[in-house]
Amino acid sequence: MPSQMMSRPEVLRRFGVDGVTGFEPAADDHPLAAGMPAGSVTDDTEQALLLAWTLVAGSGHLDTADYARSLLDWERAMRAKGSLDLLGPSTRGALARILAGESTAESGRFGVTNGAAMRVAPVGVMMPADDLPALVDRVVESALATHNTGVAIAGAAAVAAAVSAAIDGATVAEATELAIETARLGATRGFWVAAAQVAPRIRWAVGLMDARRPVESLDLVYELVGTSLASQESVPAAFAVLALFPDDPWRACLAAASLGGDSDTIAAMAGAIGGAVHGVSGFPAEAVGTVRRVNDLDLAPVTAALLALRPPGR
Repeated sequence: MPSQMMSRPEVLRRFGVDGVTGFEPAADDHPLAAGMPAGSVTDDTEQALLLAWTLVAGSGHLDTADYARSLLDWERAMRAKGSLDLLGPSTRGALARILAGESTAESGRFGVTNGAAMRVAPVGVMMPADDLPALVDRVVESALATHNTGVAIAGAAAVAAAVSAAIDGATVAEATELAIETARLGATRGFWVAAAQVAPRIRWAVGLMDARRPVESLDLVYELVGTSLASQESVPAAFAVLALFPDDPWRACLAAASLGGDSDTIAAMAGAIGGAVHGVSGFPAEAVGTVRRVNDLDLAPVTAALLALRPPGR
């Protein structure tokens, strides 16, 4: 939250040479998060929870038009609270087209950013990974109204598949392999746009990482892989930090937060996958307690409801 949309050099100057080492409040002059206390969640978590409860209410499905209206209602509520951390450019543009009368089948044709990937983790919790076409169908359902492009769906499919595989016991490396396979499937869906392919970029980004040189590896993520809102940058970046710290999801989240750029989204995706691999015990109890207290957040009910929708015996 406090490092989003800063450059990596700015992050290191503000938080120290080790980057972000724990929860910090946002600076008073932060363009998006000014006034937010340490441990506050951002739009990534807010929208993931909105998607989660929408899936639960629809017994695993969602009406794309109703979901689009829910996103608009969410942003209105955030504005009323004075938040500047609102809908991203792809989502906002798509919803404007829906309000103008365009169908949800067409409204997301320009959505290439990571909005679908940042909120897709509930689909991975709900859907098993042994039927990838079915999983991708649900990813498309969640992305259709706002991010109906091959690159955005590929990014979201990779995250959802990794979360799903991890719930079934996959390691970070195994979940990453399935994510690459699923990203290839996702890339065949939605509208075509000129963009680099997510699947090979995940493999390339992971291959750049060297656990013996973590600082230099993170510099490569910032300088080569990219940390922008683009799906083909931020999704591979999330898998890269997980590959660097596969046994420590908290450290992976801190590393993602230290990247700069769209750091809250990269950390959200890495945290969702790493959390699915290691469970709550993979994070310091103090950190978990802070998030729960600051945001008045209890994920147990929605997680249980999503898992109840997951087909039995799979």
